[in-house]
Amino acid sequence: MSFRATVLTLYPEMFPGHLGLSLAGRALAVGAWSLETVQIRDFAQDKHRSVDDTPAGGGAGMVMRADVLARAIDSAAPEDDPRPRLLMSPRGAPLTQARVRALASGPGAVIVCGRFEGVDQRVIEARSLEEVSIGDYILSGGEPAALVLLDAVVRLLPGVMGNESSGTEESFENGLLEHPHYTRPQLFEGREIPAVLTSGNHKKIAEWRRAEAERLTRERRPDLWARYEKAGEAE
Repeated sequence: MSFRATVLTLYPEMFPGHLGLSLAGRALAVGAWSLETVQIRDFAQDKHRSVDDTPAGGGAGMVMRADVLARAIDSAAPEDDPRPRLLMSPRGAPLTQARVRALASGPGAVIVCGRFEGVDQRVIEARSLEEVSIGDYILSGGEPAALVLLDAVVRLLPGVMGNESSGTEESFENGLLEHPHYTRPQLFEGREIPAVLTSGNHKKIAEWRRAEAERLTRERRPDLWARYEKAGEAE
């Protein structure tokens, strides 16, 4: 069974976006994965097709209604649907490569794109939505975040990438940032490719790449480096 994504959104025209191009687009065209969008507004029941209302307790902005969103979720994913239900949210757990791999190995995902100030907490609890964040910043809605999540997942599906090892030799796969890359020309504006990379000594190349990955991680992501060191001590 191919990976099946269902996105609940107020802006279905934003999909597939860039996922309709390049490797992901080709995989979508041949059925390696599928994408369905659900217009949340179709499940509003008043004449204005309202999907939001003022926040309880007062405050700025509007909140997505629990009843409308619940009907949309129930239509898109009945109780026996095995796919995880995700809500793209800045207060969610950070998306990691480990979570991406877990999603890629499953049947798909139901992704809810929030808008306005957020989503009524009661529908999050009642429909067991897993809140997921792609970073410590605020977007205008969950749609860009959903596209990012799907991009990360789809590229790991079988047959999507031409070279399967490409997905295992990247930043975050082993707890480190990825080592630097080089290609022709040999000399660029006075800068040469490191000699070890053209030596043909695969052991030394692997050692250089590991050392560079560790250096970059120490310098740029001390949080990752601390976790990496802790994991090494536990082994």
